[in-house]
Amino acid sequence: MSFDPRTIATPIYEALHNLRSLPNQDDTRLKQQKSQAVELYTYLSTWGMMRLKAEEMALPNGMLGKKQVVEKFFECLQAVSGIPNLSGQQGLTTLKNLGTDEYLGITGLGLALAQEFSFWATAIYAGIEGE
Repeated sequence: MSFDPRTIATPIYEALHNLRSLPNQDDTRLKQQKSQAVELYTYLSTWGMMRLKAEEMALPNGMLGKKQVVEKFFECLQAVSGIPNLSGQQGLTTLKNLGTDEYLGITGLGLALAQEFSFWATAIYAGIEGE
């Protein structure tokens, strides 16, 4: 069985492209989206998967752009990993209940996805600068 790198890149590209293409988004939300997508790797490597999931639930309405990206991250992680219930409200419980090896494995996969989010955000949100 061979590995196709598009397995990771394609869902991330599509998620960010679809997010960027949503109607009625102002510059503030687009900047939040780009910033969050670029910063996912740093956040995840510093604080871990459970805190990132908790952050998704804690972000206030004024940070909708950031929250949208974290939601898309967990949707992509769920799709690529095949582990159900990572996205949505039950995600924190799912992460908490994983065995040590599964949790470490999903964190490693999450770091790889976070790198892709950063790359694709730079390409998809070209021209959107700073937050």
